[in-house]
Amino acid sequence: MSLQLSEIYIYPIKSLRGIAVSEALLTDRGLAYDRRWMLVDGQNFLTQRDFPQMAQMAVTLQNDSLKVSSPNQPHSLTIPLLPNAEAPITTVQVWGDLATGQHVSEEADAWFSDALGHSCTLVYMPDGSSRSATGRVSSREQLVSFADGYPALLIGQSSLDDLNNHFDEPVPMNRFRPNLVFIGGEAYEEDQWHEFTVGNAQCWAEKPCARCTVITIDQSTAKRGKEPLATLSKYRKQGNKVLFGQNIMFEVGKTISIGDPVQVQTYKPDIS
Repeated sequence: MSLQLSEIYIYPIKSLRGIAVSEALLTDRGLAYDRRWMLVDGQNFLTQRDFPQMAQMAVTLQNDSLKVSSPNQPHSLTIPLLPNAEAPITTVQVWGDLATGQHVSEEADAWFSDALGHSCTLVYMPDGSSRSATGRVSSREQLVSFADGYPALLIGQSSLDDLNNHFDEPVPMNRFRPNLVFIGGEAYEEDQWHEFTVGNAQCWAEKPCARCTVITIDQSTAKRGKEPLATLSKYRKQGNKVLFGQNIMFEVGKTISIGDPVQVQTYKPDIS
């Protein structure tokens, strides 16, 4: 069966609920609007690992703003897509990387701090930020947003279908927070890909994605469990890492759409 792009997701605010879109522009640091905002406590970023209720914060993309809602807040929050140019700049940390963050507003800080019961600040990654990723196979350099490490994450639907053969109740794709999902092909075949195209956009699969406890959080209820991490640990573990999905890089400036054909060109060398 031919391969085809079936789902596209963006996560404008890191670790909040994602948005399903029908097409996306591939920008110089990820899909347009993907993880350009982040909640921080000092230099450190907040995620569902410590605040699982972030999963229930829904984000919608409007013409010139983001709208955020939470079960813990009676009113939604509107965030302009472009912050005040005079807003203060600070240094924030994403794992081992230092990056530039621009303060969004005191209103946003108060809203999120109240919703989470924890004092925090919302920052935006300005275009001048130079955080970058290096391709593990290609050695390509590409800018990256506040995403964990690479500009985008790809998962095959067949891989999730294989995992769900282990469960009575299937695990939805949103547990894994991918950017791109494709249909067709064999389970986990994306592990071996290197160069491939989505529509007319050139892409590179560079590194398997090591999964953490976020995938054990139900994205609708914010409740934690043991699955699917426990089951994946039995057959998708390499060293001390549980792998599911591929971190990818891509040609900047192209637009991809649901239904685009996916064509594999080359495969990774035999490296672990």
